[in-house]
Amino acid sequence: MKYRKFKADHIFTGHEVLYRNAVLVTDLDGKIIEIVDKNDAGDDIESFKGILTPGFVNAHCHLELSHLKGIIPNRTGLVEFVQKVMTQRAASDEVKFDAMRLAEQEMYNGGTVAVGDICNTADSIAIKQKSKIRWHNFVEVSGFIDAAAEMRLNAAMQIAHQWSMVNNQWSIVPHAPYSVSKTLFQLLNNETANQLISIHNQESEEENKLYENKSGGFLELYKNFGIDISSFQPTQKTSLQTWLPYFTNNQSIISVHNTFTNQEDLNQLPISNLQPFFCLCINANRYIELKIPPINLLRKNNCNIVIGTDSYASNWQLNMFEEIKTIQHEMAFAVPLSEILQWATINGAKALRMDKELGSFDKGKTPGVVLIEEMNGLNITVRSSAKRII
Repeated sequence: MKYRKFKADHIFTGHEVLYRNAVLVTDLDGKIIEIVDKNDAGDDIESFKGILTPGFVNAHCHLELSHLKGIIPNRTGLVEFVQKVMTQRAASDEVKFDAMRLAEQEMYNGGTVAVGDICNTADSIAIKQKSKIRWHNFVEVSGFIDAAAEMRLNAAMQIAHQWSMVNNQWSIVPHAPYSVSKTLFQLLNNETANQLISIHNQESEEENKLYENKSGGFLELYKNFGIDISSFQPTQKTSLQTWLPYFTNNQSIISVHNTFTNQEDLNQLPISNLQPFFCLCINANRYIELKIPPINLLRKNNCNIVIGTDSYASNWQLNMFEEIKTIQHEMAFAVPLSEILQWATINGAKALRMDKELGSFDKGKTPGVVLIEEMNGLNITVRSSAKRII
């Protein structure tokens, strides 16, 4: 068997940082053989300046919205943003395909090895069939009118059937609390027993206002789209406290955004007997509302944190390392880089149920190898960048 041997200033294993004398050994296909001391590694060591890390896992993306890059202005607020996506997402098949192809290449070159991708259609099947990235396809369902719940779920199931023919990692998921009715939540709970699901959560304060007292900007959205919510009754609880109890069938949950999640919300987790993964999409939150999620609050509560890029409709790029850079900058370097890398690698792999193959340099895995360059020790600089090695 032939091997490749990698050495750098630091190696992040997915669990911890190793220093200069560590050498990562893989086979020619990138399967991890072992990590050894330099003195035991022999010849032909490839040496790099910077940090070697397992490939990144993007826990939340919308590949099929890639054609909206630069179309929707930033800082509109979520309610206006949602309306613009709904009215401007139409495009020709050629335009959408070309945009998705470029987006997939950007993620691959930047070191992304797996993506949790939201699918409202089957548009991205052709791209993903040829992709070297692994995908979990979240087939999204929405509908805020109880009477239409079964019809909405059946329509999503038809799309899911197309995914089931070409990819074995897919699941039906709710879009967001402001777009899923009580009846639809109940149907989804039955449909998703023991499955992995994701949900957009508390991306705007308007979402909490809707459930707490039936007020806020979403009322205008429903009016603009002719959605009659006269039968909707507020729960007098926050969004998360309202939707979380619907899921009682051993689901694994990725809660995405969480920009307006608070301590009282997190206090409900032990009661619900669920331990969601909380996905940070910090650049999207800055793009839409110029807000950032409560990272220290999530850390204080020992939450399982992962990272996503969201879509080109709400981000300047789909580069996971840019998310890492923004987190470290916004947190004033108070969060160790090794912790953020853990969110971007092994935590993401666990969230997508891919940690047997991805997320760490454990023997037998094929997690990809990424180099982070232009570092100042273990701190990111403005010049830092990441690229795929394997």
